Amino acid sequence: MNDAGSGGSSRAVTDLSEDLRREFIDEAAEVLHGLDVVLDSGRHGRTPQPELIVAFRRAAVNLRGQAANHGLRALATVARRLDEYLAQAHEPLPPRAWDDLQAFLDLMLSLVEGRQPADGDPSGLVRALPVKLGFDLGDIEVRNVEVMLVMPHGAQTRFVEREMQQCGYRVSVISDTIDAFAQVVQIKPDLIIVSALMPHLDGIDLAIGLASMPATRNIPIAVITSLGDGDDRLALLPRKVPVVHKGPSFGDDLFKALDDLFLI
Repeated sequence: MNDAGSGGSSRAVTDLSEDLRREFIDEAAEVLHGLDVVLDSGRHGRTPQPELIVAFRRAAVNLRGQAANHGLRALATVARRLDEYLAQAHEPLPPRAWDDLQAFLDLMLSLVEGRQPADGDPSGLVRALPVKLGFDLGDIEVRNVEVMLVMPHGAQTRFVEREMQQCGYRVSVISDTIDAFAQVVQIKPDLIIVSALMPHLDGIDLAIGLASMPATRNIPIAVITSLGDGDDRLALLPRKVPVVHKGPSFGDDLFKALDDLFLI
């Protein structure tokens, strides 16, 4: 009786979880269709751009969290990138923004409507997404190279991000090493640049762990630091992990690290 009762309870929990998942997907589709209307209104000047940006970012944050809770990795990742895309948006939006936002919406709708698996591998999707705002592409050719910066927000991070964008790389910034660990496993970036000293889990520890795990050990990693060469903590890094020092030699160290990792 106990086994039968336990099995019935387990099935009930599974059924409830699936019902909640379907309910979220239906709600997500409704939200995305609503954003499509907002985008069309903004494109024709009927919705103020600041209002449009807030609506898109609010929806992206909500969808990202709920999609992750339901195991919809691809949808959560694309929603996260939509929020990142708009993080540095300013009025007026550049002309490319309208088509870029439409591309985000079309992809997310294809995920919630089942034309692509919403719980599938997101690593290929991110490389096809528009490059985020805040950077003038100009004559730079965007390359199919995904760079993850694991660094605290600030001037140094913005400088490194811009240097990577000048190389044509796609760049995402994550300010928490625990979050970064999960994102690396899912996204499989082509390069990880991590700050040595980070809250919660040091960047050095993150680099050592990623360099050791079979699933991530072939992903190039570089560490940025203000620590001196003789610091014992840097001695713990695998030899294949280059160190980029903050200060006068930063630019040269960064170029050498990219060159050593065959990324330029």
